[in-house]
Amino acid sequence: MDAVTLLQFIAGLVFLILGAELLVRGSSRLAASFGVSPLVIGLTVVGFGTSAPELAVSLDAALTGNADIALGNVVGSNIFNVLFILGVSALIAPLWVSQRLVRLDVPLMIGGSLLLVGMALDGKVGRLEGGLLFAGILTYLGLCIRLSRAETDSVKEEYALAYGPRKPASMAQRARLVVLVLVGLVLLVLGARWLVAGAVSLARVLGLSELIIGLTIVAAGTSLPEVATSVTASFRGERDIAVGNVVGSNLFNILAVLGIAALVSPQGVEVSRAALRFDLPVMTAVAVACLPIFFTGNRISRWEGALFLGYYAAYMAYLILDATQHDALPGFSTTMAAFVLPLTIVTLLVLVVRSVRERRSVPGKERQT
Repeated sequence: MDAVTLLQFIAGLVFLILGAELLVRGSSRLAASFGVSPLVIGLTVVGFGTSAPELAVSLDAALTGNADIALGNVVGSNIFNVLFILGVSALIAPLWVSQRLVRLDVPLMIGGSLLLVGMALDGKVGRLEGGLLFAGILTYLGLCIRLSRAETDSVKEEYALAYGPRKPASMAQRARLVVLVLVGLVLLVLGARWLVAGAVSLARVLGLSELIIGLTIVAAGTSLPEVATSVTASFRGERDIAVGNVVGSNLFNILAVLGIAALVSPQGVEVSRAALRFDLPVMTAVAVACLPIFFTGNRISRWEGALFLGYYAAYMAYLILDATQHDALPGFSTTMAAFVLPLTIVTLLVLVVRSVRERRSVPGKERQT
């Protein structure tokens, strides 16, 4: 493998992560200096800021004609966020899920996934469709700010502890924060350019498609800020941050990242048959699976986290077997379709029914979130 290609890819990934960290840190402190509440900062600036690498990579890929990387990055990141990040976070400590996530954010994530599949049926997400997706993220952003006023004191305290209280700042301090944000943006742009170029070269060297590289290495790499945020929040017991970061990031990926990429690309974002046949349905299925799991007791238990991780391992195994056309692929696919998936669905249905019965047996029972 060409050492220059590998170094270019690694340098791009490092720049992306560092740029996202500087962007989130500078913008969150800047927002706090203007009196924005920590809860709103957590829901918007931090939640969306951790998706800045996905935005930078998909935008650069769309502009340079690498549509498979642009789409694969979004789809792969969404699958990685739910199955891997929530899986690891739940294994560290069971994650309590707020009612708002169950009633609003997760259904919106499912709706966004289905909308994307519908738009991609003709093989492309065009400029008009990109504009509709971007309008969706603006609407969601306004809704987040409006609903944050009704959040409980415990949730507000949690976000204040994580992101700090409102602090006034001098003009000189704000100027330094603006510089921090600008440096973060520059690093993101450079990192995205190097990562995409390295990913394209890497795909050619390894004999893999750009879609596979986007779904795996690029998707996992650009999701590292979400890994850090959710795992750290899980260790600290910050339940709303650990789960909300993942759901908010997935919504941002679909509506903003893909929306902007489709808007700026003259031809829109092309969708390959492979992505339409397998990867987009998997992304949607993962989003749908969140609802019954979140609904059962309003938490993600350790065994459910292990289930998520198991499915991510199975997804990666399928991609590798399919890319190499391994002889084990037919047997693996049959086992997953005939035994593993049906067993999981039955288990989730049983848990949902049991949860509904328990709630009905205790009138007025509702978990405080």
